[in-house]
Amino acid sequence: MTATLQPTPATRSLSWKNLSPLRRASILWLGGLLIFSIVRIIADADDITSSGTISSTLRVATPILLAGLAGLWAERAGIVNIGIEGMMIIGSWCGGYGAWKWGSWGGIALALVGGMLVGLLHALATVRFNVDHVVSGIAINTLAAGSTEYLSIIFFKGQKGGGESQSPPGKGGYGEFDMPFLAGGRIGNWKSPDILKWFEDKHDWPLIPDMAGFVRGLVSDVYLPTILAIAIIPLSVYVLWRTRWGLRLRSSGESPQAGESLGVSINRLRYQAMAISGALAAFGGAYLSCVFTSTYRQGQTGGQGFIGLATTIFGNWQPWGVFRGSLLFGFPTALKFRDERNVPALLLVAAVALVIVALVMVLRRRSVIATSCLAAAVCLVIAYNVVDKVPSEFVAATPYIVTVIVLAGARQQLRPPAHAGLPYRPGESH
Repeated sequence: MTATLQPTPATRSLSWKNLSPLRRASILWLGGLLIFSIVRIIADADDITSSGTISSTLRVATPILLAGLAGLWAERAGIVNIGIEGMMIIGSWCGGYGAWKWGSWGGIALALVGGMLVGLLHALATVRFNVDHVVSGIAINTLAAGSTEYLSIIFFKGQKGGGESQSPPGKGGYGEFDMPFLAGGRIGNWKSPDILKWFEDKHDWPLIPDMAGFVRGLVSDVYLPTILAIAIIPLSVYVLWRTRWGLRLRSSGESPQAGESLGVSINRLRYQAMAISGALAAFGGAYLSCVFTSTYRQGQTGGQGFIGLATTIFGNWQPWGVFRGSLLFGFPTALKFRDERNVPALLLVAAVALVIVALVMVLRRRSVIATSCLAAAVCLVIAYNVVDKVPSEFVAATPYIVTVIVLAGARQQLRPPAHAGLPYRPGESH
């Protein structure tokens, strides 16, 4: 009698790569909150995790998020959209004009239409006439800056509250949302308890007030356009990765020849994607002129279209990754708006994060990177103890520095659409 040995099933490694995206996001979120909690207690900087800072971060990050999603939709279809900045400029002007004439929601509606038209113009140049994508995008940026200045002189100059570089004030508003019980929102005329605020005020506790402040910032003082913008993230995930149309659109950016061989109209998909991309970018511009302020001002976008394009790359062409990138850019600015005295605490946050990265690199036996991270952490701690006030220029440059470091470290994991920006004509290369 012989016994047959059954092979034991291979035990699944508990490595980072084997974790689900939700678990990885949860670990990163809790780890980040723990770092901020430690720094908050050490530096006595209670505002870095307050609900007000989180709410401000959402408002600052929303235009960047929409610009990043505009770049994602375009590049997933195979078109590099350098003209996002110009589309945001058009959106901000249309938003200001529409809010002045028809109210706040009319401004956003007009901006969406204007953005779609500019997106289709970019598609016409790149798809129909095979113009280089970068050249077409730069042309759109130049055209948008000049045309809005000219239109402002025609429509706004001489109007009450308007001028050559700004629109008259818009009509109406959007209102703010507060979640009942969690953030003290109203149910009819009755004001509910503010449970999270009670926990947030317990500054001598570790982690708990930081979690409460983070969650409360997401459910208090939130504008309706902000909610709509965030809702576009899961909607983009569903449409692009869960529908046939989304699969065909992504094939347009990965291998248009393969899609064409299956009967997919690549050019039509690219026109549709660019209309969506233009509308998203214009929504971001209208957010600046209709939500941030009630008027359009020349130069209002301030290069946020290019920042949004950076978040597209930073987020690895994934909607939730773009959202994380927009928060990275929005947080230092929001903290500066709230209280500049808390900005130096970011130096300690970066130092603690670098120490953690160094420990991970030691476990991976990458001594050179670990040593560099520790040296940088020591420099940041010294800077925190020496510098009383961080220059505003450094605060503005912080997201760019972090992005360069992240992109340099994760360049092997980034995977752009294979055919983005490359010339394509139907019927060729078969």
